[in-house]
Amino acid sequence: MFRVPLLIALALSIAFGGGIVSTLYALNVTTGFGAIRLGAWEAFPNAQTAAADPYAKSHRARAGNLLYGNAEGLAFSASVDDAGGRLVSGCSYAVSGQTPHARLWTLYAGNTGGQPFAVNPALPAGLNSWTVVRETDSSFTITVSARAQPGNWLPLPTGNVPFRLTLTLLDTPTAGSSGLIDLSMPKVSLLGCGDA
Repeated sequence: MFRVPLLIALALSIAFGGGIVSTLYALNVTTGFGAIRLGAWEAFPNAQTAAADPYAKSHRARAGNLLYGNAEGLAFSASVDDAGGRLVSGCSYAVSGQTPHARLWTLYAGNTGGQPFAVNPALPAGLNSWTVVRETDSSFTITVSARAQPGNWLPLPTGNVPFRLTLTLLDTPTAGSSGLIDLSMPKVSLLGCGDA
């Protein structure tokens, strides 16, 4: 007597549970389609526009990210260095070179979900194009490390935590350009791990 309703309830719970789990997996696995990779940096040019695919829109809505206009901004992220090694806070890295043309750019280190680290309120949480010290050819070198460094320094938490660098270009012709592949992005190089 209770066998048929029990089987129907079991089938429905498996169907709904499987659907929810697969949807959450699809939202967590990627930001969207149309990724562009330039060295260690990855961007989704359409993810922050009205022309974004449904997965990118859902990912952005779930994360609560700011919506940029087509030529207002473009966010690049790096979770590996140029050699393909995973970025971890137990190592030190150099971000060096130049950024594509932008009125303003910002760089910060955050967890793998992109949320900035709260290392210490007295330390800089990020750097930008107005505060970074440059060479005479407009290039820069930023040391990303848990230990204080001279010059441009972006602090990391202590330990061996995986992290992601986020470089956001604001008011840039790059965001509306179809020639993104020709851009020159800063290099992300491993300097050493531990006390090395």
